[in-house]
Amino acid sequence: MTVRAGRPARRGTSPGPVPPGGSLATRRARLTSRAAVLAVVLCAIALSLAYPVREYIAQRRQIDQLQVQQQVIAARLSTLKTEQRQLNSNSYVEQQAEDRLHMCLPTVTCYVVINPQPPHSAQAASAPGSGTPWYEHLWQSVRQADREPGR
Repeated sequence: MTVRAGRPARRGTSPGPVPPGGSLATRRARLTSRAAVLAVVLCAIALSLAYPVREYIAQRRQIDQLQVQQQVIAARLSTLKTEQRQLNSNSYVEQQAEDRLHMCLPTVTCYVVINPQPPHSAQAASAPGSGTPWYEHLWQSVRQADREPGR
């Protein structure tokens, strides 16, 4: 290792020879023009790749959406097939006729209760406050919530 002017020399950091008739600033000017050409080339490459990459991303998004849609349709298809199998069964059709349409088989006696009386506790719960308006109930609940727990 050689020592110059009291400092140790570093490997690979020498400024190199100065070009004849020029200074170090002139050499840097040539490097900036090279860097500018390199930047223009890189921008051209980036611009030429931008459209295909954008289309690729859009197509992947569309493929993902179609796959989700296909899964939803497959699930709906399976429920419809199950329903079709049930509707082909006579016992299921009879059960649905009794439940939904209130139909009975000719050999069975059916009874329908019209206007049933609600239980006494449900009747008291359905008539709140014996005719007081809703906003009065609201105001009473606000006042009750504002009170301290010990009162």
